[in-house]
Amino acid sequence: MFGNSLILLIFGFIFFLSFILWAWTLIDCLRKETDKGNTRLTWVIIIVFTYIVGAFLYYLIRQPKRIKELGR
Repeated sequence: MFGNSLILLIFGFIFFLSFILWAWTLIDCLRKETDKGNTRLTWVIIIVFTYIVGAFLYYLIRQPKRIKELGR
């Protein structure tokens, strides 16, 4: 019985951390992304519909490029 509770606790913690990452990237995109060429809308759709995969893609691909281009 204790093993099942531990597994649920671990998965709950992983879900919580992934939700925090997802929400942080979504907020970052909404606040700092340029609206030129619908870039913001495209990334918001990717982040919302692909959840953690979209958040990682934004964080690894777009955010460094945006910082280089816009400085923010």
